[in-house]
Amino acid sequence: LHGLEAAQLAQARRLETVQRLVMPPPAGTAKDWAAYRARFVEPRRIAAGLAFWQQHEDALAHAQARWGVPPQIVVGIIGVETFYGRIMGRFRIVDALATLAFDFPGGRSDRSPFFRRELEEFLVWAQREGLDAQQVRGSFAGAIGLPQFMPSNLNRLAVDFDGDGHVDLGGNGVDAVGSVANFLAAHGWQPGLAATHAVAPPVDTAARARLLAPDIEPSFTPAEFAAAGAELDAGGRAHAGLLALVELQNGAAAPSYVAGTANFRVLTRYNASSYYAMAVLALGDAVAQARAATLAAAAADPAASAAPN
Repeated sequence: LHGLEAAQLAQARRLETVQRLVMPPPAGTAKDWAAYRARFVEPRRIAAGLAFWQQHEDALAHAQARWGVPPQIVVGIIGVETFYGRIMGRFRIVDALATLAFDFPGGRSDRSPFFRRELEEFLVWAQREGLDAQQVRGSFAGAIGLPQFMPSNLNRLAVDFDGDGHVDLGGNGVDAVGSVANFLAAHGWQPGLAATHAVAPPVDTAARARLLAPDIEPSFTPAEFAAAGAELDAGGRAHAGLLALVELQNGAAAPSYVAGTANFRVLTRYNASSYYAMAVLALGDAVAQARAATLAAAAADPAASAAPN
């Protein structure tokens, strides 16, 4: 580290809260997709997503034209990550990353090398942007801004999408939109490809287990799905690439299933969870539906839509 970066690091404090939050949930904690979905697909977040889309309509359209990522995907990610900027994290990033870099808790796989790299990336980024590293706040894991980018992604994939000479993911929605789309494109997003298809899983438990074994990695052709007894929708049957059978547990209720494409796998590069990817898709779709309804209402009654509130 250079002198300024070393001085910044010397002021970092170990945070026991961060050590606690990075631990996995207790063994036996049941996953519940229906409950997880309800946290994100709810009226206040949908309304905030609609307002964000309206405010950044041009940026979302330009991002789709440049990277091929639909607006509802970008809107879904920012909504799940930070409620459109309402929940961006309260931890000093230098404290959070230093804690995980040098005092990573025992009891789970050691990720301290990853966080040491992220800490160095953060100090480099702060110096380049002329920021006081002691003032930057974000998540307990060191993620920053509207899209919750880790510092390495800030340095490599964040973009100055409004051309003002700075990359600001904390307060600039345009930069956040471009950066999310660029992140997904860099990880292989395929324009025009659906992320999921509806599927009824095989009734035979052994056949179902074989399809579930690769988890979220697309590994089977539609023909192999059919041979195993899985019933895809028309889009899934016509899919030209590989698919993954994704199981979403619903607590004590029966699981839900989708067939994930390569684009579903790309969404999990943002957060390695099928539940996360599904929440992004569900929230983005809900906001898109609200937007369509708003546009339809405006078209049906232009005078009402133009009237002041």
